[in-house]
Amino acid sequence: MKTHVIALCFSLVASISSVSAQTALITGQAPAGQNLQEIVSTVQKVILGAMAGDRAMVQTYMAPNVELTFVGRKLAAADEIGKFNSTRYKWVKKSIDRWDVGYSGNEIMVYSLGTLYGEWTDGTPFKGNRYIDRFIIVDGKITKMDVWNDSAEILMIRAGLVKD
Repeated sequence: MKTHVIALCFSLVASISSVSAQTALITGQAPAGQNLQEIVSTVQKVILGAMAGDRAMVQTYMAPNVELTFVGRKLAAADEIGKFNSTRYKWVKKSIDRWDVGYSGNEIMVYSLGTLYGEWTDGTPFKGNRYIDRFIIVDGKITKMDVWNDSAEILMIRAGLVKD
């Protein structure tokens, strides 16, 4: 199981690293004195670090009381994402379509939008699985991360629990 989780993490890193912040559309507005590209690059580093299990690097960007919600589940640490993914996917990759950045007061909100593709744990391929990741940054630290995707709905349809 541990080897499977590590392989999944490296697969995620390879896929995300192949999509740079420069190739995906970046929209929005940064607070005065800050740069949209730099904000997006920072969040992208955190995504890559979390998927690779680089706790030290990820912790440098996380607030001490960071809140992590991953498709409805509260996680204690970002390195739990790979473990959770291994229960749904044999492998999964992100195709990042856009980054949206905005701010309100001292909070910077960064959204990553795109699709997931890969294989379910039974080896069945999938693509076009929409996702949205939201990061809230205060004083240069991520205070909140929320992740949504269509996997649960797709799995319910595949299991015959709901009609397509």
